[in-house]
Amino acid sequence: MAKFFAALTPEHRAFIARQKVFFVATAAAGARISLSPKGLDCLRVLDERTVAYLDLTGSGAETAAHLRADPRMTLMFCSFSADALILRLYGQGESVRPDDARWAELAPQFPDLPGARQIVLLHVESLQTSCGAGLPLMGYAGERGSLTEWLRKKGPEGVAQYQREKNAVSIDGLPTGLGD
Repeated sequence: MAKFFAALTPEHRAFIARQKVFFVATAAAGARISLSPKGLDCLRVLDERTVAYLDLTGSGAETAAHLRADPRMTLMFCSFSADALILRLYGQGESVRPDDARWAELAPQFPDLPGARQIVLLHVESLQTSCGAGLPLMGYAGERGSLTEWLRKKGPEGVAQYQREKNAVSIDGLPTGLGD
């Protein structure tokens, strides 16, 4: 049975810390709904009502575009181990870019990975747990490393050029503010 909470408990925080993948959902009026998997140890719980993740340069930039148009965001964590659980965090998302004064405070909390384009904050308004009993059992085999290797090979100038060319607008033509 689903249960709602106003803030993250220590148990929720411990559950999040054990997860190797999470999912980010955003939407803007007239645009496609974006649902994106994330990994690479890029998520941090900052306090009982704030979660942040380091967003790396990739093929799309839907979250950045959607947050500019509508800050609603959901993060979902799923347990694929014997302890079945799904945790959804609902709230308002916010993008912190490298040129933002808060970057210097937030960035040291994350691994030093190439291609960081923003830190996405979720200001949690509510959260929900549900059983997750229908999810498969799966084991963690390790990180792929292909994204970070691709970003390292591109180098800072190549990543900046890629952002200007490929991350300036969403797939629906919404401006992202990335690569400016």
